[in-house]
Amino acid sequence: MLPFALTYLFAGLLTVAALSFMILKIGALMSDCPVNGSDKNSGKNSGKNPAARTAAITIATGFAAIGTGGVLLIGAVLPLLAEMPELGVALGLGFASLCLGLGFTQAIATLRAVLNPPVLKAPTLSASTVNAPMPEPSA
Repeated sequence: MLPFALTYLFAGLLTVAALSFMILKIGALMSDCPVNGSDKNSGKNSGKNPAARTAAITIATGFAAIGTGGVLLIGAVLPLLAEMPELGVALGLGFASLCLGLGFTQAIATLRAVLNPPVLKAPTLSASTVNAPMPEPSA
């Protein structure tokens, strides 16, 4: 059982490390992007956005911490499948990959939301809404 558990831990933690590295690389690429590179505080477009790197490091750290905890929690269930260790490792890796993939998707969406916040537009008034009669209060 020990070789199977070590195989699971190695593969699971390697996946966490690879996805964390990908978050950092995507943050670095977003930092170097000329569209995202304007420094919002100074108004200059230097081509570098320090907020992108800071956000990527923060999000990757959170992803790594939560992902490692998830891999360890799933690994704690492996002894329950001691009679079928191959099946336990396969199911554990499949479930861990699914969870890590969903977490990665959420991490990238958070990174994009931090760097490109939505712009809220003021509602526009048209002539039909300005001249419309007021509805009567119901009793």
